Amino acid sequence: MDKILLQIAAELKVRPAQVNAAVELLDGGATVPFIARYRKEATDGLDDTQLRDLEARLSYLRELEDRRAAVLKSIDEQGKLTPELRAAIEAAPTKQELEDLYLPYKQKRRTKGMIAREAGIEPLADKLFADPTLDPMNEAPAFINAEAGFADAFAVLDGVRDILSERWAEDAVLIGKLREWLWAEGLFKSKLMDGKDENNPDIAKFRDYFDYDEPIRTVPSHRALAVFRGRTLEFLDAKLALDEEVVAGKPGLAEGRIAQHLGWSLQNRAGDALIRKTVAWTWKVKLSMSLERDLFARLRDDAEAVAIKVFAENLRDLLLAAPAGKRVVMGLDPGIRTGVKVAVVSDTGRVLDTHTVYPHEPRKDWEGSLHTLGRLVATHGVNLIAIGNGTASRETDKLAADLIKRIQQIAPGTHIEKVVVSEAGASVYSASEFASKELPELDVSLRGAVSIARRLQDPLAELVKIDPKSIGVGQYQHDVNQSGLAKTLDAVVEDCVNSVGVDLNTASAPLLARVSGLSGTVAASIVRWRDANGAFRSRKQLLEVSGLGPKTFEQAAGFLRIRDGDNPLDLTGVHPETYPVVQRILDKVARPVAEVMGKSDVIRALKPEAFADEKFGAITVKDILTELEKPGRDPRPDFKVARFNDGVDDIKDLVEGMVLEGTVSNVAQFGAFVDLGVHQDGLVHVSQLSNKFVNDAREIVKTGDIVKVRVLEVDIARKRISLTMKLDAAPQQRGAGKAADNSYRPAGRGERPRGAASAPQAPAGGAMAAAFAKLKR
Repeated sequence: MDKILLQIAAELKVRPAQVNAAVELLDGGATVPFIARYRKEATDGLDDTQLRDLEARLSYLRELEDRRAAVLKSIDEQGKLTPELRAAIEAAPTKQELEDLYLPYKQKRRTKGMIAREAGIEPLADKLFADPTLDPMNEAPAFINAEAGFADAFAVLDGVRDILSERWAEDAVLIGKLREWLWAEGLFKSKLMDGKDENNPDIAKFRDYFDYDEPIRTVPSHRALAVFRGRTLEFLDAKLALDEEVVAGKPGLAEGRIAQHLGWSLQNRAGDALIRKTVAWTWKVKLSMSLERDLFARLRDDAEAVAIKVFAENLRDLLLAAPAGKRVVMGLDPGIRTGVKVAVVSDTGRVLDTHTVYPHEPRKDWEGSLHTLGRLVATHGVNLIAIGNGTASRETDKLAADLIKRIQQIAPGTHIEKVVVSEAGASVYSASEFASKELPELDVSLRGAVSIARRLQDPLAELVKIDPKSIGVGQYQHDVNQSGLAKTLDAVVEDCVNSVGVDLNTASAPLLARVSGLSGTVAASIVRWRDANGAFRSRKQLLEVSGLGPKTFEQAAGFLRIRDGDNPLDLTGVHPETYPVVQRILDKVARPVAEVMGKSDVIRALKPEAFADEKFGAITVKDILTELEKPGRDPRPDFKVARFNDGVDDIKDLVEGMVLEGTVSNVAQFGAFVDLGVHQDGLVHVSQLSNKFVNDAREIVKTGDIVKVRVLEVDIARKRISLTMKLDAAPQQRGAGKAADNSYRPAGRGERPRGAASAPQAPAGGAMAAAFAKLKR
């Protein structure tokens, strides 16, 4: 354990004592949000990101140690554990290197090499390799063993080849050297699989990979996952290759590396031909395919890690998007033939009314729809309209705009806003078991409209009801390791929920289940207690909930908020365990808590050190004072609405040079997609985000940001819009983007992008346009 702690401390660049404290807390059942927020003293301020990294490495290294122990035991039981081998195994830093060392000792089915050894041919193999001047054909007859299947000299020499090639293919040092060399020098290649029709629409999506190669070490995540998907679908052949000319009769680069490791070279001695063929056999039969699998697995793991990180970051931005707050919202779930589903929810999210209108084909009841929507607005005091971004979204947005216009004509000064919101996951929620319990009286089709309205009021509270994987802000999310994706996204949701805090008296069971320490069962118990007893008046009442004991209370209480309760502190992030510290502060200032909370002049005059004790130090007291200064504060930004330009309703309405406002709908490393309200998102390529060099688009923007952009290029045929955020830049010359295609190879669209990773950022235009398909597949 000490070894693990020291390694993690070195990797995180923190002190071993900090790691030890965090590990003890994690092993004791504490959650990352709880440790990050309420145990800063113990860990000396490790934040949630550091703790998540620590938790992941702790799990990996513990698994590595368990496997190391199992390997040592297995080899020892075989009587083959030498001091040197033990030292090598104990020093192996990764699971891969540990398995390389264990390979020769693994129990396996009988191989040709084993059969040859059993026939007594191994001494000949050792002799011929040690002295290449010996003539193999002269030495082999002495080892003929017809009964064992070695009836002549040729069979015996085949046995020599099998013994040596298997031995070399299990040499951990050689395997390690080759693996790293291939990672540095190998090419990741793909081509259209023989017999496949490239004009098939499903296959044509992979056209950029019909003749593609790139150094494997530089392949970006999106390209790797695109090729792997094409291979899984049996559209593409993928392989690891070397940039070399193959000359018959001469060893290749890989064979040369093996020979160099063995200390052998071709010198035209009597035994050199056999050794050369054995080296070639070792590479082609024993190592090339296994190393290709290893490196493809490494590439996939790296690519999946990046894809999961992108998904997690976009999800975090979406969950922490600005809430509209306590406003009456009308949700519109667009549809054409099936109609537009309408739901009005109160400022607390309660469903007030539902309806279905048919403004589009085939009924085209525009006026009737406006009349119905106007009545709902007037009856319930709607001041915000949420429009789902699915099919018929833009047409329904026009309907909402017409509605607002007419209402303002009738009642000048009336302020109503409309917002197009992502409806990703709304259908999943509508058909879920929770939705059927929450909205049992509503048809499935109307539940989606309710979800669309509520996610504008509070994105976090509504989106936690949906499986994070269904929210749809990731690349190739179905291609990555699903358990790893789920674990990462669950951690993001947990961190977001606990950073904002949860209203104990209004939160749904799914939202409560994301609070530190609360399971789904306990969350359901809290809701049942609330239904039976009314609103919680204090945090202490949580201990009356079935299944919620002192340990769970410790983990959860600080993240739960009670408005208008018996104790004003229950509205804050101050943990109940520190209420005695607050009392000392109140005694010092000689004022009741109500006269201290929110009073910056009073609180900033206090010194944290004056109230610290052995249990709660100055760091904790400083956090308490911050909470008292801004009680119940919400870390999310203020709500703002993007203003779409009038008359810009379709991609055909866009003109190069036009300046527009839009909402960032998705972010990838290569750029940001922006919703302009014209059905098709536009792309701001990473080179057009700023006048300074940008490596990752997230350095500049995040999902949900409202940005101003200028249209660079519109490709109506391919439904692609190229944008720039460099509003002061000179207009793009037509055709300039064409040349950029040779230097920038966008994700998922790689036209033989060798060397792309080190290429400078190219101008926008054709290169940017080529990037559009990568996130939309």
